[in-house]
Amino acid sequence: MNPTSPALRPDPAIDERELRRQVDEFRELVHAIRAELQKVIVGQEALTSRLLMGLFLQGHVLLEGPPGLGKTLLLRTLSQVLNLTFKRVQFTPDLMPADILGTRILRQSGEDVSFEFEPGPVFTNLLMADEINRASPKTQSALLEAMQERQVTSAGVSHPLPSPFLVLATQNPIEMEGTYPLPEAQLDRFLFKLDVHPPDALELIKIAQRTTGGDAPALSTVAASVEQMQRAMELVRSLPVATAILEYCARIVLATHPQEGNELARKYIRFGASPRGMQALVLAAKARALLLGRTSVIRDDIVDVAQSCLSHRIILNFDAESEGLRATTVIEQLLRQVH
Repeated sequence: MNPTSPALRPDPAIDERELRRQVDEFRELVHAIRAELQKVIVGQEALTSRLLMGLFLQGHVLLEGPPGLGKTLLLRTLSQVLNLTFKRVQFTPDLMPADILGTRILRQSGEDVSFEFEPGPVFTNLLMADEINRASPKTQSALLEAMQERQVTSAGVSHPLPSPFLVLATQNPIEMEGTYPLPEAQLDRFLFKLDVHPPDALELIKIAQRTTGGDAPALSTVAASVEQMQRAMELVRSLPVATAILEYCARIVLATHPQEGNELARKYIRFGASPRGMQALVLAAKARALLLGRTSVIRDDIVDVAQSCLSHRIILNFDAESEGLRATTVIEQLLRQVH
């Protein structure tokens, strides 16, 4: 079946029964993925849900948290379950853009000499940019074209990236030594920014039981084909959204702009969310609705994903920083004021 076939889009012309069948098929796929991940990953249900949303939307995800919380294990396990190619790049201060994107190399065959492009690790389905904020701003910015255009340009020639392509980046809290803040343009290209929290006592015990015993659990591949994944991605993006919900999203995004007259924004925000923030809200809400088995988006979906979609897209001013406010706190207060 052609992944772009109109039959995969739940538009008004599709029978409600057919739409329900597609949603049930989607939920079965998600349930199977979760079941396999839970063989290895302890807890982190909310984080897993956000990663699956990012996967089905082909939206890049930024994970923030101290080392040792299983971020690499989660991403590697996800690639194994979905039979996707996975590459990990450790970002360090001496990492160069060519180390990620690739470079032109000189090849000689007899008397013929030519330059050929040697692809870097970015040519994969899931790219883990580990501790991305330990690299220099120049190297961080090397991913901008790949994240937005899903291609790499070298010597004027564009090389397309595989589909799906996601950057799953981890960053250490900015207070840690040896980190560089990510450029605003790059932050804006992440669908989600997620905080990874340490496990509680019960989860620590389960982790110890699984990792200090015998053999690791065997994982099964869930997605039968690229076509199956494409159908799921197409379904999420094509879910209709009521105009009233879109208007609600627009009011939230505009409330982050100090020039729009919102007192809270004027007091604490220097720059508000870009139009990508609006796109992220709508798409993430669609994914959440489908994960919960609904065929329509409601306000609760928007509220639930707003923190993950917007907290990295606003820039706080000096007053907010002096009062110790975080972007998540400001977004939470804005959501209470927008109706």
